[in-house]
Amino acid sequence: MLRQATDKKGFRISELANEAGVHVETIRYYQGIGLLPRPDRAHGRIRRYGADDLKRVRFIKRAQALGFSLEEIALLLGLSDGKHCAETQALAEKKLAMVEGKISDLAAIEKALKGLITECSKGSRKSGCPIIDTLAEDAVSASDSPASRAAPASARVRSRLVPTRRRF
Repeated sequence: MLRQATDKKGFRISELANEAGVHVETIRYYQGIGLLPRPDRAHGRIRRYGADDLKRVRFIKRAQALGFSLEEIALLLGLSDGKHCAETQALAEKKLAMVEGKISDLAAIEKALKGLITECSKGSRKSGCPIIDTLAEDAVSASDSPASRAAPASARVRSRLVPTRRRF
């Protein structure tokens, strides 16, 4: 149940965190990186947070749920005065393009895995398991350049299994 921030002249940090559905450490972290202002403390008193602080934390959490990084959220907060709709739209379009790229990558991985599972169920290929054989292949290709060998093993294996892969 939402408690009015005007009760007792605002929220304590634990109350703000509870109302926003986050941990107290999250509130402190947001303050430390500048996403949430630290309220003044009256002499000898605890800090009190207002309704605007609660709205801001909820804004941050909703933006994170849409895939925005904290850096991008800082940009969005800077654009939140309502006068920067074009810039906000451009940032959202960039995020959408990244999400679509990830979906495409995941679809290619799904296709590769389904193919391997099909091969495995046929029981064909060399002497062992087709999935293990494919993962252990030592084929020489463009993906075996010195630069790709420096990449993580998971990226090298995926590049052999997935025909096209976008880089961000």
